[in-house]
Amino acid sequence: MDFVRLRYFMAVAEAQSYSLAAAALNLSQPTLSRQVQLLEAELGQPLLERHGRGVRLTESGKAMLAHGRSISAAVDAAKADMAERLQSPRGKVRLGLPPLVASLITPDVVQQFLQACPDASIIVEESLSIRLREWLLADRLDVAVLFDPSHTAQLLTEPLTREPLVLISTRPLPERVKVAQLVDYPLVLPSRPQALRMIFDDAVEDQQLPLRIVAEVDSIKMVLSLVARNVGCSVVPASAVKTWPGSAPVFTAQVSHPVIRNRIVLATPAARPHNRLVKAVHGILKPLMKQHFSA
Repeated sequence: MDFVRLRYFMAVAEAQSYSLAAAALNLSQPTLSRQVQLLEAELGQPLLERHGRGVRLTESGKAMLAHGRSISAAVDAAKADMAERLQSPRGKVRLGLPPLVASLITPDVVQQFLQACPDASIIVEESLSIRLREWLLADRLDVAVLFDPSHTAQLLTEPLTREPLVLISTRPLPERVKVAQLVDYPLVLPSRPQALRMIFDDAVEDQQLPLRIVAEVDSIKMVLSLVARNVGCSVVPASAVKTWPGSAPVFTAQVSHPVIRNRIVLATPAARPHNRLVKAVHGILKPLMKQHFSA
């Protein structure tokens, strides 16, 4: 279908007059009439019918006018999008990261974002996944990395990776430790409702193990610090070992029977479409998360 002919038809339909539309388009009336006739011939049905004071739409013409307006709007949107792509995006994007993720990738995220979008700015908020989820829903964040979020239709989530949990200690450990054997170790764990603690509790609940939990703290950073001081052992994501704070070596053992894995997702509010800044953050986060958190 010729878009120019469609545009001419729309002009006549909206003016309800060939003469008025011809004047607005700076065309002769016979030329305009001929173009509409060619469109009608292509569609095989009349779109306009003349009367004493001008023209009126046929039923097919009414339907075609609605289609034409939709097509015209889509063309205008495409032109605007292409024009925007010629320019560096402006504005601000708000990113939320859990502490473990933030400690590993924040400098790279900020640097790469500013290289990709030099006329924009980025705010990085660090908090527990449960709070980041609340901030997304409250419009305080545009995008966030979350550990094991509960489902809601208000968020769009994209899986990034699933990471195994490991037992860590300042003392030598076997290569693997069954979940049932964790009763033999004094444990320092994140406190509820941290996502890590929730999936750990779910994994051991059925076995009703008499675990010896000697301390519960809010952050993985504090968990690692206490393990480094020989307060106890802990069960943490494998990537947490990269942020080990102690000068003495850390020993790890794979947790098995069952293997416990967390779930890391990229989340955005479902009610807000992705703009260019959010898309840029997505493109930066995915390879960095794969690099640092692959299972």
